[in-house]
Amino acid sequence: MDTGLYTERDPGVKLRRDQVYGELRRRLMIGEFPIRARLVEERVAAALGVSRTPVREALVRLLADGLVERGQDGGYYVAQPDLSDLRDLYELRITLELRGISRALDPDVRGHDPAILEPLRDQWRALRDDQPEPDPQFVLMDEDFHVTMSRASGNAALTSTLAAVNARIRAVRMYDFLTADRITLTILQHLEIAEEVLAGRHAEALTAMRRHVGESMDVVERRAARAITQMALNRGRRHDFDRPANRGKD
Repeated sequence: MDTGLYTERDPGVKLRRDQVYGELRRRLMIGEFPIRARLVEERVAAALGVSRTPVREALVRLLADGLVERGQDGGYYVAQPDLSDLRDLYELRITLELRGISRALDPDVRGHDPAILEPLRDQWRALRDDQPEPDPQFVLMDEDFHVTMSRASGNAALTSTLAAVNARIRAVRMYDFLTADRITLTILQHLEIAEEVLAGRHAEALTAMRRHVGESMDVVERRAARAITQMALNRGRRHDFDRPANRGKD
């Protein structure tokens, strides 16, 4: 069992768990490990100087992120970013995003709901004034912006389809939020889109949305491809995380 380093009474436990998760995620996303390499729990814990519990929890979170996968032996293995359907899914995404804006131009459709959009705009103004650090999990905030924009358009089916597409590309879209410049630009572009829609300038909002999603796809493809290349270069190289290990204490 784990000793005092990771106990529920320790006020820093959540922070340290998040640090283990963040460090493993960083190494995975820069392609430090070969594709399909096994991440042996005991070795990961030893390399990071922590007990196995936060490592186990981090691997579960990384599995949900799509950065690792579970083998038939129950172990965790490095997953390769899946770019096979990325362009098709981005094409579907931009179609849904643009329709969410352009349907307000139909004479029989009520415009976007300001009771939804105004709080959304205010939320992103606050992020502009107090910008978060680069973090792949920023993808969840980004998704929330786009889904909320769609919800404000009044078409629930459109919104649920967009949410489903976002879930399918989330693992690779995390690559968009590794640097401060991309966080900054995303925030500014989101504000531009929301403000154009609130002002009734739908043509300008459509142009801004198309540019925003297109730039995101280019960044995601480039960074994920770079990680895949690094994984391939590391193939066959042994590292501390995948060497066989004797079972230690839980």
